[in-house]
Amino acid sequence: MSTSLTQLPPAEKYRAIASGFTATVEGVTDWDAPTPVAEWRARDVVDHLVTWLPAMIHGGSTFRFEEGPSADRDPVGAWTHLDNQLHALFGDPAADRHLHSNPHTGSDRPLPGVIDEFFTGDVFFHTWDLARSSWQDDRLDPGMVHDAYAGMSAMEEYLRPTGQFGQQQPVPADATEQEKLFAFLGRDPRWTPPQA
Repeated sequence: MSTSLTQLPPAEKYRAIASGFTATVEGVTDWDAPTPVAEWRARDVVDHLVTWLPAMIHGGSTFRFEEGPSADRDPVGAWTHLDNQLHALFGDPAADRHLHSNPHTGSDRPLPGVIDEFFTGDVFFHTWDLARSSWQDDRLDPGMVHDAYAGMSAMEEYLRPTGQFGQQQPVPADATEQEKLFAFLGRDPRWTPPQA
């Protein structure tokens, strides 16, 4: 029986999820293609990930990510640059010495745990956005989908007002749990790019 991503230690979970996102990034042929997030092009999915995490970490820690290529000009390079640094951080036996403090995440928390809690799942969700945008396989780990949907649904009253995702979208009668998750997150779960 395979282990769900949710059961993996943070470093292994990140490696597995980032590997899936990297494969999707490498499969994109049109970086200006629309995505399930109406205001984003494909390259904007990468830009979102490579900009918000460094901004959050730099705002609450002495740890610094090295600035990489712009996702607008080089989305593959931008993602690879950040991903390599995250692999190095997770692989550092002394990584827990880097502490992060933020009113929303808590005080003096080891950086790997903060990244695991706030960033790794975001990479997981946005793998779907980029896969749908580029006509790639969008199937995600069912165990992590289940845990994310169950956990977020139970906290909807608290989470929805944060504005971190859109309004609940209609759910088809025969929807899969993955489709229910993305409808919850504000996506049309059966969105496809307009035909050229």
